[in-house]
Amino acid sequence: MDAYILAVESSCDETSMAIVKNGKEVIGQSIATQIDTHALYGGVVPEIASRMHTEAITFVLEDVLKKANMKIEDMDAIAVTYAPGLTGSLIVGIEAAKALAFIYNKPLIAVNHLIGHIFANNIEDKMEYPMLALIVSGGHTELLIMEDDFNFKKLGETLDDAIGECYDKVARVLDLKYPGGPNVEKLAKEGKPSYQLPQPVLDDTYNFSYSGLKSAIINLVHNEKQKGLEINKADLARSFQEVAVNELVRKVEKAFRETNIKRLVVAGGVSANGYLKEEMEKLCDKYQAKLLIPRLLYCTDNAAMIGAAAYPLYLKKQFSDYTLNASSSGDIC
Repeated sequence: MDAYILAVESSCDETSMAIVKNGKEVIGQSIATQIDTHALYGGVVPEIASRMHTEAITFVLEDVLKKANMKIEDMDAIAVTYAPGLTGSLIVGIEAAKALAFIYNKPLIAVNHLIGHIFANNIEDKMEYPMLALIVSGGHTELLIMEDDFNFKKLGETLDDAIGECYDKVARVLDLKYPGGPNVEKLAKEGKPSYQLPQPVLDDTYNFSYSGLKSAIINLVHNEKQKGLEINKADLARSFQEVAVNELVRKVEKAFRETNIKRLVVAGGVSANGYLKEEMEKLCDKYQAKLLIPRLLYCTDNAAMIGAAAYPLYLKKQFSDYTLNASSSGDIC
């Protein structure tokens, strides 16, 4: 029997709801973005984000139901992101989901935001196990083995800054507008890798580190300005991007060699980066591995991915009660 899940996502600066059928078919989705507002401050302001979620949540619900031509009564479950993310933002989505579940007597499903990003790959393709999962976002850089639905083994994670955070800090140093990542990528296309930058974590683990690379760029720009010299911003963006992405490639290649797994999914906001996609395609061709990266709509935060991740939990009847609360941190395993 078909299962329709109404999913809610509000972990950062996107208020989104989606209706997903059987974890695969997106019947309707609505996203209210706050990018223009936060761009005025050069980054996400948590207090403003939670307030804007509160203002948008009802309109987003009405919009997705209208797009799908469905009612809440037609839903089989309500799913919501509970972690990780901005606590105030998460609470808005959680309280809305709990209210809907209570009023309409629907089961409530709690979904980890990062697992949602992984399952975005299952919407328009089919994830097959075992597989490697590389999570790259503003707050996370992790490499996992996924043996089955919700069966994870962590190989490595960031020791400090995530790659997405590093992109944003570099964008700020280069005086690029928010959101930083896409603007760094765009500028990098115009440059050459002419700057010598330190390689992150030259060890034999699967862990990542980007704080040293970030600090090196901040110091380089500061020193050049002190000398009255001009930075070639396009070249620096290109130099940074190559070093940052090549570290991801190096770790994934190590995993291909040592695990003999021939499948890779890339998940999280940074998976929208075109250079990253190109380099992972080359790597997967080299090892004859299957690569899954969502299309842009499902790379960034969206509720459809939460509905996709909720479906296996629905089948297992892994439901939450009304004590469900937000968590700013939330490891997959």
